[in-house]
Amino acid sequence: MEKMLYAEALKARENAYAPFSGFQVGAALLTEDGQVYTGVNIENSSYGATICAERTAFVKAISEGHRKFKALAVTAGDEQEALPCGICRQFMYEFSPELEIITGTDEENLNIRTLKELLPLGFRLEK
Repeated sequence: MEKMLYAEALKARENAYAPFSGFQVGAALLTEDGQVYTGVNIENSSYGATICAERTAFVKAISEGHRKFKALAVTAGDEQEALPCGICRQFMYEFSPELEIITGTDEENLNIRTLKELLPLGFRLEK
């Protein structure tokens, strides 16, 4: 499952829009019921309007009614491991503190961590 999800993120990465940084990121999100949603980073001349690949995948899935997620693969290509930024970590924590995060430099060299490991004291309002 991890290799498949990573491969989907790598394929999605081809659609990234990163004319300023050249740092293209792809993400693939696995829902609890087995559907996969992909996302890419999309930069903007107004840097604050840039959106990360992880949030793009989540927004697509959430907008289709999903609220429970199992795993997320993130890739920036073969040269370096891409970990979710702080904003993405907090955004994802809202939905899935136990989410598995799959990263690596290729499909044979993957690292798997939980979101709670990456954001040990994540913030959630209690209802």
